Amino acid sequence: MNARVPRIVGGVACGLLIVIDIVLTAVTRDPWSSNDGLTILVLGLMAAIGLLLAWKQPRNAIGWLFVATALLGLVDVAARLYLVLDYRQHGGTLALGRVAVAYRVGVSITPFLISLPSILLFPNGSVPSRRWRTALAVYVAAGTVFALLQFGGGALLAHSHPIAVNIRGIPTTVGNGWVAGFGWLMVPYFLGFWLASVGHQVRSWRRATGERRAQLKWLAAGAVVTVAGCLTLVAAGDGTTAAARIAADLSLAGIAAFPLAIGIGILRYRLYEIDRLISRTISYALVTGALIGLFVGLVVLLTDVLPFSSPVGVAASTLAAAALFNPLRRRVQSAIDRRFNRARYDAAATVDAFAQQLRNAVDLDTVEAGLRDAVGRAVEPAHLSVWLRGTP
Repeated sequence: MNARVPRIVGGVACGLLIVIDIVLTAVTRDPWSSNDGLTILVLGLMAAIGLLLAWKQPRNAIGWLFVATALLGLVDVAARLYLVLDYRQHGGTLALGRVAVAYRVGVSITPFLISLPSILLFPNGSVPSRRWRTALAVYVAAGTVFALLQFGGGALLAHSHPIAVNIRGIPTTVGNGWVAGFGWLMVPYFLGFWLASVGHQVRSWRRATGERRAQLKWLAAGAVVTVAGCLTLVAAGDGTTAAARIAADLSLAGIAAFPLAIGIGILRYRLYEIDRLISRTISYALVTGALIGLFVGLVVLLTDVLPFSSPVGVAASTLAAAALFNPLRRRVQSAIDRRFNRARYDAAATVDAFAQQLRNAVDLDTVEAGLRDAVGRAVEPAHLSVWLRGTP
């Protein structure tokens, strides 16, 4: 009974905050504060994965870290939406506006401080050694002090400064202040801890085989996609243009790869599809980039160099890109599979070789021996038998 209480409380709290965020989004009539609702979706996904891990493996700390991160993030979304509602739509006349400002200023990087130790704890949630246990204890203490300084400094500034809020629900007239500034002196330690955690998992990957290596591949793939999403999100900024908004939304969707990959790695759900996923992602990214470059080049060539009208040039470029998609995809996919999905490539090569052999075989024993050899090299079964249906 006692083990169920935290899970129930966490699930109810996350569900209630998601409902509050959705209601506030509808009331403000502008979903930009929550990245068109994607922030709520990503945090809801993190909460769901965290609760699932806490239910399946209650001793695994990663699940609880994800739940705590989702709770902080969902409160942050609610604070943003409330600030838009209060200071942009009601002139700052609503109650608790400055409390929302204090939280919005103080939350800072605290969700990252909570979630990123999951890299070190992956996959079983335990600390790898006594030395790491000491480093993690220092990290927790420093993170607690940092959060207290950030929230304390945010509260002081929120009650002593005039408030102005932009369209994203971010206070623009309240900075960090000297109290919160002391907390930022600890950031180098946090960065060092995160990088050291990544280094530890890289060393583990070099020694790992089989299932453990597949788990670490999921972790690495999710981390790479998330880092790319974070960098793009920072580059997109808080601009109001349609392009910046789309870039920010896509980047935020990419951030969801981190908790999703960790959840798959821990629960071992379709664990060995990681090589196929990586090869497909790389190949489609390369094909898409090549076709976009081809399309733009053809449009420029046909409309600026050759005497064709714009509609004709665009139509011809579109047809050329569409015609080249499948041939280019097959060639790129084959090249990528040789590097990232070798098992599939080797199996396909084995099947092709057997098919070629089968065309020239007339003896049943030769066909049976070839079949046994092809299946053995493709899937390496522990036992293999061939059954032939007798002729009537």
